[in-house]
Amino acid sequence: MTIGFRVQRRQVKVRAEIAKKFEALPVANVSDSMSRMTAAGSRLRPFHDTSGTMAGPALTVKSRPGDNLMFHKALDMAEEGDVIVVDAGGDLTNAIMGEIMVYIAQEKKVAGIVINGAIRDVKEIRESGVPVFAAGVTHRGPYKDGPGEVNVPIALDGMVINPGDLILGDGDGLLCVPADDAEAVLAATEAKQNAEQKDIAAIRSGTIDRSWVDETLKARGCEFIE
Repeated sequence: MTIGFRVQRRQVKVRAEIAKKFEALPVANVSDSMSRMTAAGSRLRPFHDTSGTMAGPALTVKSRPGDNLMFHKALDMAEEGDVIVVDAGGDLTNAIMGEIMVYIAQEKKVAGIVINGAIRDVKEIRESGVPVFAAGVTHRGPYKDGPGEVNVPIALDGMVINPGDLILGDGDGLLCVPADDAEAVLAATEAKQNAEQKDIAAIRSGTIDRSWVDETLKARGCEFIE
C-alpha cells in the first residue's frame, strides 16, 4: 500500500433516493438535527446560484496544495449524483479547478464540487449551473504531478468525511451526514421542518406564542427592572 499516493474504490455510499429527499431541506435544519456539532468552516462559500440544496454521496480527494492530478482522476471516476470533495489544504496560491473541469463535471451530471482551496474561471463556473463551493479565487493555475489520494477519509475544518457519506450544501454552507445516519437524520430534519413551517404560519397569522422568552429569562435568574 502506497500511503499518500493511491486510488481506492468506494465500499459504501448513501442511497440516491435518500440524497434526493435532502434537496428540499435547508442545511441549517439538518445541522440543528445533528446537535449543531458538525460544520466545514465558513471559508468554503458557494460560487453558484444557491436555490435548493446540493446533496449527494462524497467522492473524496486528498491532494497536495496547488495540484489537481488526483482531482482529475476522481472526475473520471465520478458517477451521476456524486459530490466530489477535494481537500487541497485550504491553500489559495493555485486554483484547483476552472472551466474545463466544471464542463466535464456538468457532462457527467455530478451533484456538486467542494474545493478546500482556490478556483478560477468564476464566471464560467457560475454559468455552468454546477454547484461549486471553494475557499477562494486565483487566476494562477494548478500543477498536475501528485501525490494525492482518492476515496480516503478527509477532514474539512474538523468535519470528517468518509467516501460515500452524504454531502449537503446551500447558502449557509456545507455539512456531512455519515452514510449510516442519513435516514435517521432525514426523519429528524423533516420533523423539524414541519414544526418550523407551523411557527411561520403562526407568525403570519399573529398567533405566535413568545412566552418562552420571558420564561427562559426568569428561569436563568435575569433581573427585570422597571
